[in-house]
Amino acid sequence: MSQPLTVPPGTKVRLADFDPRFKNNDDEKSQVDDQIEANCQATADLAYRLYAENRRAVLLVLQGMDTAGKDGTLRTVMRGVNPQSCQVVPFKQPSIEELEHDFLWRVHRAVPRKGNIGIFNRSHYEDVLVVRVHGLVPENQWRTRYERINAFEGLLTESYVTIVKCFLHISKEEQRERLQARLDTPHKRWKFSKGDLDERNLWEKYQEAYEDALTLCNTEQAPWHIVPSDRKWFRNLTVSRLLRQTLERLDPQFPPCEEGLDGIVVV
Repeated sequence: MSQPLTVPPGTKVRLADFDPRFKNNDDEKSQVDDQIEANCQATADLAYRLYAENRRAVLLVLQGMDTAGKDGTLRTVMRGVNPQSCQVVPFKQPSIEELEHDFLWRVHRAVPRKGNIGIFNRSHYEDVLVVRVHGLVPENQWRTRYERINAFEGLLTESYVTIVKCFLHISKEEQRERLQARLDTPHKRWKFSKGDLDERNLWEKYQEAYEDALTLCNTEQAPWHIVPSDRKWFRNLTVSRLLRQTLERLDPQFPPCEEGLDGIVVV
């Protein structure tokens, strides 16, 4: 049994075709901790090399419905990475200043600098998701944003930013259980808002919006990865693998050291 993480560009994505509870037959919860730890250690070492090399950057984009696990994924996958070489940007409701610019202005400002790994907790895709579902701008405006997002991501890749886009795919029932757990757990209740229920009532509209984003912005230069996320451990394992594999392909190298250092003794 297998399920792809990616589909060829131009393929219509139907989320019903992807099981959010999927796991590989050779991946078991009881054995996954060591694999995740190995991925994190390798990522930390490669991130250090990327920082020293200072020529390229990596951008990890995490998108998903409420409770999909963006924060949990981030805490797991980035542990051990030097905070100096890591930038985390949560994209919430835009400020007045941000609204006075084009929708990509605040995003471009947050792109990781050379040598860094950047993580977008939500991203520029909110402008074809929330904006679309809630009718915050006319359709003739948000419809044009898919092409502009593709052009923007193309600009980033040409500027030596490697983009890893992960859609954390959960089921509606799993979301219900996670929202209820927030209500029932005192130290998690702060994370719950009545507005979460309003958003949940728009589930089908969000699924349609995500399917269009996953279809229209799935390119060779910045493909989408549809990560089954009902099982938190499999979600974390999958994203940690993706990030490690991305850095291994980049194979960052330490820069050459200054000449004439041999024989120097520090006193």
